[in-house]
Parts: sequence; structure tokens; C-alpha cells
Amino acid sequence: MNPFDPKSVLLAKHAQHVVLIHFPIALFVAGVIFDLLAVWKQSRGLAEAAYYNLTAAAISVFPAVATGLLAWQWQLEGKRLKGLLLLHLVFGIASAAVIWLVWWLHFRIRRAPGSHLGAYRLAIELLSLPLVALTGHLGGFLSGVNGPG
Repeated sequence: MNPFDPKSVLLAKHAQHVVLIHFPIALFVAGVIFDLLAVWKQSRGLAEAAYYNLTAAAISVFPAVATGLLAWQWQLEGKRLKGLLLLHLVFGIASAAVIWLVWWLHFRIRRAPGSHLGAYRLAIELLSLPLVALTGHLGGFLSGVNGPG
């Protein structure tokens, strides 16, 4: 195994996707929690923490998605996905889109001071959490962490 070969790095026993995916998940969950606390406590500092966590989550989605797609292309040679792999891909794309949607809602309010993000924002955030969690749960099965994989 050549340590400088991109395939060997990305397809190692602990592939990069498995490592990188924890960042957007954790940052998104922390951002939503900070946002809920900011609304509850009426705290501008918590709202700032929410925004920066959501920004980092949105940025970190790119390498997570890219490494997942690369692993599919290299490890499975681009074969048609089915079963849990297909479900994980669909939920992963939906999760990435939702993370970007939530970030965009927060970004939009920062550009228009005085306007308020409606209650729909909190509903979207709370509905997004189970989607992101389910996507990670399916990925855990695929990696063998949550069971055979």
C-alpha cells in the first residue's frame, strides 16, 4: 500500500468519510441547540454561537459529501447503489441540503437587521435533527459500528 496514493488514503480501513462526517453532524447539532437556547434566553451571544456553528457545519458538509462520493466511486467502482447504501446516499444529500438551508436562513437574517427569522426556522431545525441523526445511524450500520456492515 502506497501512503501517497489517493485511493489508499481514502479507502483505508478508517476511510476519510467516516472521520470527516462527524464534523458537520456535531456542528449542526450544536448550532441548533445554541439557536434554541438563544431564543429561550433572548441571548445575542448564543445566537452568534449558533450562527458560527451552522456556518462551520455548512462548510464542512463539502468534504464529507465529497469523500462519501469518492468512496462510492473508488471502492464500489461506481456500481449502482441499493438497499442501505442508496438510502444513506439519499438521506445524506437531504441532510446536506437541510444544513445549508438552515445556515442560509441564519445568513439571511444577519443581512437584514431588524427582521426576524420566523418560527418556521425553529420547526425546520427541529425536523432536520432526526434526518441528520438517521443519516448518521445508517452510516454507522454501513461502517460496522452499529452492527454488521
